[in-house]
Amino acid sequence: MELCDLSAHELALLLRQRRISAVEILESSLKRIAAVDGRPGTLDSGPLNAEDETRVHSFITLTAERARAQAETVDRKFAAGEDPGPLAGIPFTVKDIFCVEDTPSTAASRILANFRAPYTATPVARMEAAGAVMLGKVNLDEFTYGSSNESSAFQPSPRNPWKLDRVPGGSSGGSTASVAAGEAPLSIGTDTAGSIRQPAAFCGVVGMKPTYGRVSRYGLIAFASSLDCPGPVARNVTDAALMMNTIAGADPRDSTAAAVAVPDYVAALEQGIKGLRIGLSPDYFRITYPNPQTGVFETQPLPAEIEAAVRRAADLLAAQGAEIVEGVPMPNTRFGIPAYFVISRVEAASNLHRFDGVKYGYRTPQPMNDLREMYRQSRGQGFGAQPKLRILMGMYVSAAQYSEQYYNRALRVRTLIRQDFERVFDPKGPYRLNALLTPTTPTTAFKMAALYGDSVLMQYADQLTVPANHAGVPGVSLPGGLDGEGLPIGIQLLGPDYTEDVLLRIGRAYETATETDAWRKVRPQALV
Repeated sequence: MELCDLSAHELALLLRQRRISAVEILESSLKRIAAVDGRPGTLDSGPLNAEDETRVHSFITLTAERARAQAETVDRKFAAGEDPGPLAGIPFTVKDIFCVEDTPSTAASRILANFRAPYTATPVARMEAAGAVMLGKVNLDEFTYGSSNESSAFQPSPRNPWKLDRVPGGSSGGSTASVAAGEAPLSIGTDTAGSIRQPAAFCGVVGMKPTYGRVSRYGLIAFASSLDCPGPVARNVTDAALMMNTIAGADPRDSTAAAVAVPDYVAALEQGIKGLRIGLSPDYFRITYPNPQTGVFETQPLPAEIEAAVRRAADLLAAQGAEIVEGVPMPNTRFGIPAYFVISRVEAASNLHRFDGVKYGYRTPQPMNDLREMYRQSRGQGFGAQPKLRILMGMYVSAAQYSEQYYNRALRVRTLIRQDFERVFDPKGPYRLNALLTPTTPTTAFKMAALYGDSVLMQYADQLTVPANHAGVPGVSLPGGLDGEGLPIGIQLLGPDYTEDVLLRIGRAYETATETDAWRKVRPQALV
């Protein structure tokens, strides 16, 4: 086994025992990247070739020399008897929606292709302050707008390491693909409607959406500011807890970052789950979506193997002392995507107004005498199809004559979704849940180009994850087995505000119960 295949906490222990060096860890990661990643995503990359279809393509920018300098610093500090930090020498990747000083920070869009950030996002800065080594910036859906990672302006887009003809999910597909392929044990992603948890499920890794405000958004290029949540991607629960210890907490640069004490997430992992109440909701075992031919909303059950994975997880948790509560009603779950369509587009349109070809980023090379025409040409050439769609829809539904019909109604639906969670988590209510156990996604990873271009159907890949974003509650996706095609199945835990430690504790109990399962020994196609 290569060093790059070890988990972050295993590498940290070996490093502190001086059995390996940070440079050796880095070189192992760089060797894996060279072996499996292929050419990085670029603008105007031309048609795909046969080799492109056999590579993962996680990266937009590989910062190898910067990483080597960081690794050498870690080794020097250890040699001098200093403590470089709890994540010293551990490689990580960064979704290219975060600003990192003096590196390209593109949001996977042509309009920011030439932008080099003058400062570093708080979550990234905290990782580096803890001694972690940044390998580079990984690909995403343009401005995080998508659920497959195919909308990036930087092609080739990432592929799923488990089956290279499948999408890795989105928008944090580059993050989850880099972790699943062994390129890095850790990555930082963002979750707006499930954009960490959905690709984590598709790629068979752990992905956490913290409580809104638990992790600072400073330095994050915003999509929908009331929904965006930075969070960790890792290979196991312990590594996710290590990252949460590092990135969580108040930030004076972000007024939405919560001033709530941060527990030791790692210390809580082995406390057991006896007495915890974990709910199962029938509303998470079906999806409601518009028929693309008729426009009529239809309901269908999830595939049997996905429901079976969740119910097996419930049985394993019950065997460890958890109390499983059946029949928990979450009636407004089905309205999560329609409400998200409206709210996210309004906020996206507002956030995208800053990209005008004047202050930074792309400006049309054509000579213009009229300022408005310069705006129009710069934005028309710089934005891809998905940002344009979101600007148009956001402006439409927030217009004075339509805001009551669409935007205000969507905000009321968001309140109803929040109330669903408050009711089932209320310690004095009828359910008194510590967590809700659900599937993460309604399917396993779909084929490349199978849904791309259909914004409505693509969005419904997030139907089981988006309610947590509306409610602001934490959630984590865990690998829950493999389907009949050998693709990862994701199971999800949702909990009350600021109970990430409880969710990780339950996740650790599930990991322990399944550690000898045959599916945990299967390796992704990209590594075979």
